[in-house]
Amino acid sequence: MRAKLWMFVMLTLALAFFAAKPALAADAPAGDTEALKIELPEPFFGGTPLDYWSPNLEPEDYKDRPPMMVPKGTALLSKGKAVTSSAKNPSVGELKQITDGDKDYAKSSLVELGSGVQWVQVDLGQENAIYAILLWHFHEGKRVYFDVVVQLANDPEFKTGVTTVYNNDADNSAGLGVGKDKEYIENNKGRLVKVDGVKARYVRCYTNGNTANEMSNYVEVEVFGK
Repeated sequence: MRAKLWMFVMLTLALAFFAAKPALAADAPAGDTEALKIELPEPFFGGTPLDYWSPNLEPEDYKDRPPMMVPKGTALLSKGKAVTSSAKNPSVGELKQITDGDKDYAKSSLVELGSGVQWVQVDLGQENAIYAILLWHFHEGKRVYFDVVVQLANDPEFKTGVTTVYNNDADNSAGLGVGKDKEYIENNKGRLVKVDGVKARYVRCYTNGNTANEMSNYVEVEVFGK
């Protein structure tokens, strides 16, 4: 009697196990993400050593960046899109260069704004679900840019509905709130910011000078989404 009861219990558990497997597979579909496709510029070799230290500065990482997984169909949205800025007339370059696809370290690729807190803003033309933003400030030599803040909104004035997706301003010197992200040393890999599908039309990026001078610089801003 006990043997028959034991066999019945085991058979019941086995049936329950195999019946549950399809449900588990359905809960975790495979193949709905892919590695973000990024084209990096050539690295710069040389320059003077960086004479800067901060408790908020992350160690320089010379390894290849691990792939960022994003939903399938995620694409570059910012190429050729309109750019505005807090500096109406950059002292070097033109604002349209910030979305022209040229990420080279040469000074001919550089856009230089004034001193103090400055921003550039990319208009994607319509609301999109955003999954990644990639910034290059100036990577000819080692520099750290201060108060790097990235915000998203559907309001072009950034007065309502603002979402901050990156902020390494540890002391609120830019007046946009205290951030928890790290300062970093510029290189050809840029700064990749992961975004969890926030829907927005406008992307605004702030800086507040750098270790070389008081200016804010940009080479390229890339926005990826659907």
